[in-house]
Amino acid sequence: MDSFSFAATVWRHSGQGGWHFVTLPEDVAEAIRFFRPSKGFTPIAVAAEIGGTRWRTSVFPDSKSRSYLLALKADVRKAEKIGHGDTVSVRLSLIG
Repeated sequence: MDSFSFAATVWRHSGQGGWHFVTLPEDVAEAIRFFRPSKGFTPIAVAAEIGGTRWRTSVFPDSKSRSYLLALKADVRKAEKIGHGDTVSVRLSLIG
């Protein structure tokens, strides 16, 4: 299986730019590591979908959560009316 659906809470990074992210659930992160083993800070290419918005991006390993992070660009948040603290339904498909 190389597609995953899950719900996650949007959070805002306190650093410069105020990026918004969702942290992938543990089971999804483990499955991605199984399908795309990597070392270090290697991003994994994905197709993401929230609501009616689809885009290509990457998920990045996060040592703090031991998971992956999906950044939510401003145009995605605007199109889907997403803000900090919202719970979103996400569909990810691995690319490549």
